[in-house]
Formats: sequence, C-alpha cells, structure tokens
Amino acid sequence: MINFINKPFKWFFKLEAASGLILLIAAIIALIVSNTNLSTLYFDLLNKHILLGTSKFGLDLSVLHWINDVLMAIFFFVVTLEIKREFIQGELSQPKKALLPIFGAVGGMVVPALIYILINFDSGYTLKGWAIPSATDIAFSIGVLSLLGSRVPISLKIFLVALAIIDDLGAIVIIAFFYSSDLSYLYLLLMFVSFISLLLLNKIGVKKFTPYLLIGFFLWFFTHESGIHSTISGVLLASTIPHRNSEKDFSLLIKLEHFLSPYVAFGIMPLFAFANAGVNLDGVTFNSMLMPVPLGILLGLFVGKQLGVFIFSFISIKMKLAEMPSNSNWIKLYAVGILTGIGFTMSLFVGNLAFVDHMGDMGGVKIGVLVGSTLSALGGYFLLLLVSKK
Repeated sequence: MINFINKPFKWFFKLEAASGLILLIAAIIALIVSNTNLSTLYFDLLNKHILLGTSKFGLDLSVLHWINDVLMAIFFFVVTLEIKREFIQGELSQPKKALLPIFGAVGGMVVPALIYILINFDSGYTLKGWAIPSATDIAFSIGVLSLLGSRVPISLKIFLVALAIIDDLGAIVIIAFFYSSDLSYLYLLLMFVSFISLLLLNKIGVKKFTPYLLIGFFLWFFTHESGIHSTISGVLLASTIPHRNSEKDFSLLIKLEHFLSPYVAFGIMPLFAFANAGVNLDGVTFNSMLMPVPLGILLGLFVGKQLGVFIFSFISIKMKLAEMPSNSNWIKLYAVGILTGIGFTMSLFVGNLAFVDHMGDMGGVKIGVLVGSTLSALGGYFLLLLVSKK
C-alpha cells in the first residue's frame, strides 16, 4: 500500500525534475533570440493571428494567446488533476502532514504580495501585479532540488512538491477572482450549465473521457467569452474527472495525468517559456531594476517567498499544528523556502494577466521574474549544498 501511495509522487518528481532543465533551455533561447537580429521575427511571430474556423464562427487569436489561453488551459487541467490526486490519496490527504505545506504556501503567497504592494503603493495601476511574486514554479524548483540528489531528505522533497501544488491552487483562485475582465452573465450561466453536466457525468459513473472532453470544449469557449480567464475551464473540467484510490480500481484521473503530463512538461511549458521569457535587454541598467514593478517582483520572490514560507512554517511547528519534515532541520527548511522563490512560469503567466492593458510593463515583469527566480535558485541550491552531507 505504501509503495502504491509513493509511486505517483516518485513518477511526478522525476518528470518535473527533467522538465525543469528543458524549461531553462527554452527561457535562455528566448532571451538570446529576443536580443539578436531575430528579435523582430520572434515578436512578429508571437503577434501573428491564426484563425480556427470561419470569420463568423471561429476563434481568431494571436500565437501568444493560443499558447497562453488554449494550451495553458491544458496545463491547468493537469495541475488540477495532480492537486485532486494529492488531496485524495497523496501527502495532502493526511492532515498532520498537509498542514506544514499549507501554512508554508499561505506565507509564501501573503508576504511577497505585501512586499510588492508596499513598493508599488503609490504607483497606481501597477498594484495589479501584486500576485506575480506569490507563485512557485514546480518544475524549476524541483529541478534545482534534484541536482542535490541524496543530500536532501525525501521528506523535504515531498514538502516542496506539496507546497508548490498548494501554491498553484492559490494561483488558480487568484486568477479566477482577481484577474477576470467584464463579465457576461449569459456565458457565465452557460459555464455553470456545462460544469453541472460534467458533475452529472461523474455522479453516474462515466469512466470514458470522450463525454468529458466534448463538454470541456464548450466549457472552454463559454469561459473564454464570459470574461473569466479561459484557463479556469481546465480547472473546472479536471475537478470533475473521476478517481479511485484503490490500486485495483481503474482511475480515469491517473490515466489522464500520466498520459498528458509528459506533453505538458516537455511541450506546453517549454513553449510557454519560449513565448513569454523573451525580453529585449537594450537599455536595461541597474537603475531600471529599481523601478517599482521589477523591484517589487524581485524582492517579493527572493526575499518575500523565503521569509513567508519559513516564518509561517516555523509558527505552525512551534504551535504543534504541524511537524518538522523527518531527517531535516531549520536551516534546511529555510533553504527549501528560498527555492520557492523560483516563480518563473506561474509568475510570468500572472504578469500577462495583470498587465494585459499595459503590455509596456511586461519587460519589467520579465526582468523581475528572471532575476528574482535566478537569485532564489542559486541561494537555495548553495545553502543546501553547504549544510547537507552526501
């Protein structure tokens, strides 16, 4: 039974660790291309519109929006499958073990947001970016942790995975409630009807994915037209996928998670990184890093995440609400907290939503995310290397 419970986690960890390297390569390529003679081609390609269907009945989106609105809905679908599995049979299904990453994730969202707000308090519309430094990139953070191998106890790896998953859940809630535009009540009603239909499929025990997928297509379109970000449709669809936690029972959730995760990890996420990490560095100086947006994101990720995760975790352990991960200590826990400042994918995604009407600020967002994430990766890695034995 123990091996059955640990099996999805081991598979998940190996997948995320490997995809972290691919993500890094994609981001580096994007930075290189956007700062060479190919930059015009790069940005023109992202802004090129592709029509699916006809002019009257179809979707006409830019390449960037096809990636961020359509493909990322699949990303959020898989993320929600992982969250649901963890709450049903994984580490998050055990209250005592779940509380530590829950407290840590809450601190890791609240403190960075407060730091960003303090720096941007008098900057007007830039306050909309408050949630950018609150996110943790699962693939990158686990990828860095995996470089240390057996130096890091498995309990800390589980803690980081669980915290990052809860972090993603928090990001989903933030996107749904704070980054929605003018709402269409007709399409919201159609969204609701679609979601109820999916719940009924689950209730009557439908185990084939085709009916869920067909309704899911309509759900995505209604969500896109409603004013709520279309990626939320992936969350709603995944929450209705049936799961059985017995080893002998068929689970559509696990089947879909195992089938889609490699495509998301090695296809969608690197493509997202390539499309969103490109920023022209001409004219970027140290002073430009002190502008409210990049500075708020940088300090939020590199300072706010580690402080928030550690302080909230420390309090929960001292109050005996949670337990210290086995074979660990305070400094190792703090080092893992530093790694949660690797925001990258989710931070860039939230940045696109926050400044959709002020895309001129996306350069500052990308710089803040890249620098803050890099400092967090290096800081967490070298601290763990210093205090851990082989």
